[in-house]
Amino acid sequence: MAFDDKFRLSSHAVILNPVGEVLLLKADYGAKSWGLPGGALEPGETIHEALIRECREELGSDVLINYLSGVYFHSAYNSQAFIFRCELPSPSNIILSHEHSEFRYASISGLSAVQQQRISDCLNYSGVVVSTKF
Repeated sequence: MAFDDKFRLSSHAVILNPVGEVLLLKADYGAKSWGLPGGALEPGETIHEALIRECREELGSDVLINYLSGVYFHSAYNSQAFIFRCELPSPSNIILSHEHSEFRYASISGLSAVQQQRISDCLNYSGVVVSTKF
């Protein structure tokens, strides 16, 4: 990789409701797909700062970061995604940004294989950060 090459980094939150379903947001851009809260790092941000900023923007709420569980390379996007286990403070109201049209809590078994692996790794965290690629 050359010095001037572009490479993407993002931070995402795994947030569960009391029955073990994961919080997903429906994007209002691109393929309008469902995904974990979070997004790309801005220049000069740490992965933690980016996660807090993105969740504040997308959910209208701060998040409590418990741990970093995995780092995943996505070859289709030439990017690394950092996955964190997080919680919403109680009480908390989700107020979506203009980037998202809906939110829902979904069963992990109904998600894509990539999302299932990232979330499963997060929920089964053993104290060692997972690193893999898709």
